[in-house]
Amino acid sequence: MDAQLKTQASQPLDWWPSPAKLNLFLHILGRYENGYHQLQSLFQMLDYGDRLAFTVVQNSTIEMATPLEGVPDDENLIIKAARLLAKETGYKGGVSISLDKRLPMGGGIGGGSSNAATTLVALNHLWGTGLQEDALAELGLSLGADVPIFVRGLTAFAGGVGEEITAAPQEEKYYLVANPNVHVSTADVFTSPDLPRNTPAMKWEDYKFENTHNDCQQLVANCHPEVAKLLQWLVHYAPSRMTGTGACVFAAFSDYTLAEQVKAEMPDTWQSFVAKGVNRSPLLDKLEEQK
Repeated sequence: MDAQLKTQASQPLDWWPSPAKLNLFLHILGRYENGYHQLQSLFQMLDYGDRLAFTVVQNSTIEMATPLEGVPDDENLIIKAARLLAKETGYKGGVSISLDKRLPMGGGIGGGSSNAATTLVALNHLWGTGLQEDALAELGLSLGADVPIFVRGLTAFAGGVGEEITAAPQEEKYYLVANPNVHVSTADVFTSPDLPRNTPAMKWEDYKFENTHNDCQQLVANCHPEVAKLLQWLVHYAPSRMTGTGACVFAAFSDYTLAEQVKAEMPDTWQSFVAKGVNRSPLLDKLEEQK
């Protein structure tokens, strides 16, 4: 290890938040000619998620200091985001990235997309590449439809394929988020002939949780009985719904203590956490602190 890396390795890591999100509802309005689906959804930011730390190096190496098991660097959205930012801005240096992974992969709570967004936002600052938020969001869209939501960092309504974003502050509730420990393929959900694709468009100002639904939920519950079982268990305690294409399920509470009490009663076979719904991502707060 060279002297520069030794010095950096001896310093405590500076962690950047990579928060989870929930889709409080997900309506599928139809399908575009290119095969993408026209959606409406409400993305609720949470104050809980993964963390990433970035050690800037002078050479051009971009690598994970903590590789994800089963995910080669070339397929990792974190590495893809860093390489994309370097390419688009002409940045010649590199970075070693550490990941503290707490969110389940493939759970529908945005772990991979959030990781990519945090990488774009943090490295744009640390590398001094100077892109504005709109440009970062546009880069993020090429990595995944949900990445711009995390770049902008606000609880928001989304339309189109998810890129039409309107900030929509919500009452800050507490959410018990549970993982039924099954993997749901987003591609399989969106290519299924049984997926509803004809929900009428709604006006954002008419939103109420009880007047919305998740068009993917029944299909996923039919294919994955453990998701159905978890939903049936949670709904006895509070309004509950699957997020995104699953597999995670959430229940909404106005009281933190009650959410924790229900979590304590949950069978050990399901992993879960309680988080506060926030209108501003902790990633934006971290960026503000750095300026």
